[in-house]
Amino acid sequence: MDEYRGLAVFVAVAEAGSFSGAGRRLKLSTSVVSHHISKLEAKIGASLFFRSTRSLSLTAEGRASLPAARAMVDAAQEAMDVLAETSDQPTGALRVTLPAFGDRSPLHRAIWRFARKYPMVAVSIHANDYPVDLVKEGYDLAIRLGVLKDSTMMSKRIGSFRRKLVASPEYLASRPKIRSVEDLLACDFISIAMLSDKITLLKADEQFSFEPENVRVEVHSLASAKSAILEGLGIQHLPDSEADDEIAAGMMVEVLPQWSLPELGIYAVWPDIGPQKKLTRRLIDFLKENQS
Repeated sequence: MDEYRGLAVFVAVAEAGSFSGAGRRLKLSTSVVSHHISKLEAKIGASLFFRSTRSLSLTAEGRASLPAARAMVDAAQEAMDVLAETSDQPTGALRVTLPAFGDRSPLHRAIWRFARKYPMVAVSIHANDYPVDLVKEGYDLAIRLGVLKDSTMMSKRIGSFRRKLVASPEYLASRPKIRSVEDLLACDFISIAMLSDKITLLKADEQFSFEPENVRVEVHSLASAKSAILEGLGIQHLPDSEADDEIAAGMMVEVLPQWSLPELGIYAVWPDIGPQKKLTRRLIDFLKENQS
């Protein structure tokens, strides 16, 4: 059993590219990961990795061993999936990363309902507005918003969301009334670092696209953008779930409500490094069916 465990740790290190990344994936300390690799290397009488302070790479022995070790891990996962299907309640653990906003969104509510429905599944949620390396960080699943870039990851669209162009009443009162899309060119905007500054607005068969020229503030999260909007620093678009309550309370105003922004997708993204866990697929299907 120790040898099998060591091989599983070996596969995790090879896929994550580091001992620390494998540790996060396996929920083990870096020292424990190192111990398993050292013990396995002593057993086979060869080094599996070239180690330095900045990099980690497979030796010839490591490259030769990896396919068989990975097949062993995949077979074990398949066996666990078969056992889980015979159980009344799915069991296991899921590590998920998603954007660091939207606690009131339908997506978040769906995740909480999943956790409540399946009490034997441990769900670890990590919020981050910037994309993370799913393999190195040990995530089973990521939720991404907007337009997906080309990637080696597998993906599935599980929903969509709408946005509104908003500002605070104080900001709008401080400048000439915005009557047309052309008036937006003279407005102050809040820039969000991980998003394109280009804004496209739609109305019937009309389309108006522009890049704001007056950027007063640049932020690195949607939560900070929302805070800056509420402080009267300019205009930006927010998902409906982040703006509707504030609009109803009079804290924000929708700018040019006769125009709309294109609907964007919500995607489930997962690493293509072997058989996908049935538990991950169960969560994906649940999220697709329960965002309301």
